[in-house]
Amino acid sequence: MPLDQAIADFLEYIEVEKGRSLKTVENYSHYLNRFAEFAGEELQVSDITTDLISKWRQNLNRLKSTDGRSVNKTTQNYHLIALRSFLKYLSRRNIDSLAADQVELAASARPEVSWLTKAEVERILEAVPRSEDAHQSDGNHSSEIGWRDYAIIELLYSSGLRVSELVGLNRRNIDLERGEFVVRGKGNKDRPVFLTKTATTALQKYLDSRTDNYQPLFIHVSGARTELNEGDYTRLTTRSIQRLVERYARLAGISKHVTPHTLRHSFATDLLANGADLRSVQGLLGHSNIATTQIYTHLTDPQLKQVHEQFHSGNQDRESSTDAA
Repeated sequence: MPLDQAIADFLEYIEVEKGRSLKTVENYSHYLNRFAEFAGEELQVSDITTDLISKWRQNLNRLKSTDGRSVNKTTQNYHLIALRSFLKYLSRRNIDSLAADQVELAASARPEVSWLTKAEVERILEAVPRSEDAHQSDGNHSSEIGWRDYAIIELLYSSGLRVSELVGLNRRNIDLERGEFVVRGKGNKDRPVFLTKTATTALQKYLDSRTDNYQPLFIHVSGARTELNEGDYTRLTTRSIQRLVERYARLAGISKHVTPHTLRHSFATDLLANGADLRSVQGLLGHSNIATTQIYTHLTDPQLKQVHEQFHSGNQDRESSTDAA
């Protein structure tokens, strides 16, 4: 079977039969078609060899993005994981090809977990200009933008949502009266999301400032407006959210590189530092594996600080020691 045909069949399989999200299908298509471009689309899947895979890995390691940066090990592994899933699919269909276990992942360092303190989050929120009157406007949608951006940051920190989950929200998804809603996350798994009182207030003020009937929860406010597709074309993108979070962090004087995922990390560390159990935090984050949640525990263990304060000689009362001498 030609490689290009097999890839097309596989992508249809994971979308229709496996029910994977369109974003997952899009990513797998990108990774596998990049492999096909390297190997030759007319290559037969039976001709995929360990030697070809080795050359492909070397190509990934030397690949440069449009801005000249190398592809990091994590992204290289995404390509290899997609390829392994494709090879497993061929095996289940009894199509002769390389065994999936012949594709090993690249060794990659665990990503550094960066988070914000509550005070730092408050500084970022204070950097967002907004009117106390949600209906006030200077004719340039300033009040709507201010409360929109404020609500986005509050919601990310209040809920631990992934940015992709946040941009997909519609008005009808949110129950402000109960302060909770359900979101569909990775693997099409639903989980409950709860709002703090401050996030609920921010969302209400933002919605009060809007005069449209569009369904997307967070929208851009400039440009021509129509009711086409319930206004879905006005939905903010993931990149838009990333840019506004980065901008307000800079305005707040935060030296860390702050992203929407930083606020998700901050949500998790705040819960654990205040005594939440690991299993509950796992459920709130939507992690399928508790090992993923455990990366936060060493960051929030109060016992470590107590041990340091109690046993490190530098914390002892030096004046008392001098007097005793």
